[in-house]
Amino acid sequence: MLAGMSSARIWISLLLAALSWAQSTPVEAIPVDRDVLLRRLGQFATKNKERGPGLRRIFEEAGCVEPNLSDQKVKGSRYPNVICTLPGEAESTIIVGAHFDFYPAGQGVVDNWSGASLLPSLYQGLAASRRRHAFVFVGFTGEEEGLLGSRGFVKQLSPDARYKLRGMVNLDSLGLSGTKVWVSASDRKLVNLLATVAVALKLPLEAVNVGQVGFDDAQPFAEEKIPTISIHSVTQAKLPILHSSEDKLRAVDLDHYHETYRLVLVYLGYLDKVLP
Repeated sequence: MLAGMSSARIWISLLLAALSWAQSTPVEAIPVDRDVLLRRLGQFATKNKERGPGLRRIFEEAGCVEPNLSDQKVKGSRYPNVICTLPGEAESTIIVGAHFDFYPAGQGVVDNWSGASLLPSLYQGLAASRRRHAFVFVGFTGEEEGLLGSRGFVKQLSPDARYKLRGMVNLDSLGLSGTKVWVSASDRKLVNLLATVAVALKLPLEAVNVGQVGFDDAQPFAEEKIPTISIHSVTQAKLPILHSSEDKLRAVDLDHYHETYRLVLVYLGYLDKVLP
């Protein structure tokens, strides 16, 4: 995440319909064990050139293999995006992204191996059930160099692929605290749907807007009028951890991290049910 914070916490206003959501819209998803989740979090590399291959290995362990697993060259970056596609019954697509590169002051566990290493576990949790939409999980390169990977991904989308894209979910800097959403930079419908799931699961969710000095990988999609949502865990107190020597595994609250995984996994299943 390009660090910066511009607003205090605010509570998300929740829809009354959320109270009956769990009964009216069941979602099929099988979460991976907590130990698997945390082991993958601990498999970070301390060199950027090793992060993409490391993420690819975790995808393979999770069951995503060629031809559904591929690298995508990105102009201006020495390293490719890592892309895992989970096919659906329809032609529509939902993107789930997180950058794997890091600012070398610390180990980049929070920012953003926490997001990147979650992608294979989200894939695995959805892969056992039928889906209407295809899910494309993207480990972006070069976020810290100016959103190179996400801009390159969007630039390489064909007009037909853009038309079929229903939304983009970005994960960045997770586990510092309970799940947060960058409301001011996110699509209102996607935020309301996330709030609905949080209420149904009785999991915490707060609105914390970040971005005083930068953007995240959702920005290139938003510039193309694609609905996006940015999920994170940054607070004013925790902000100094990013881009510092304190960005290490010990900075992650493992309980909060596990809660975020559970919330996002069911959220993705819910999006598959309700998005057109």
